[in-house]
Amino acid sequence: ALREKITEYAREDAAQNVYMGNKFLALRKSEVAKVAPDRAALMGKLNQEMTDMKEIREADERWLRFLFGEPYEAKFLSEGTGSAVHVYDGNGDEILTYTMGVGWHEKESKVETQVHGALKAAYYDAYHAARQEINAGVAGMEVQGGFDARA
Repeated sequence: ALREKITEYAREDAAQNVYMGNKFLALRKSEVAKVAPDRAALMGKLNQEMTDMKEIREADERWLRFLFGEPYEAKFLSEGTGSAVHVYDGNGDEILTYTMGVGWHEKESKVETQVHGALKAAYYDAYHAARQEINAGVAGMEVQGGFDARA
């Protein structure tokens, strides 16, 4: 069903000569969201419990793991004057980083990257097939039109 929907959107976009129109982008976003960790909840947990990096510095890794829960793991790193919290998903992919000066920074997990890639590849194939059909149809109409005009 997903592949059919991608093909449908690619055909619509090809007919309008638009690559990756809004319908496909919304579909891709919703599909990636299905495999994405709930970063907002993770950030909210940390924001509720800690007001500054000083408190984070006092927390140990077990407490951070308890705070985030399974399958997430959080690590606190303090290097020189900078401190950061790194949050990893169950696959070991870093999905969030918090630093005092910057705040939260989201990172795409491998699963999210794979879903993006698969959807874009399916769309690319369908879009180019539709464009070839359209171009073949236009070429056929030009020949037909030219033939009729000369007759």
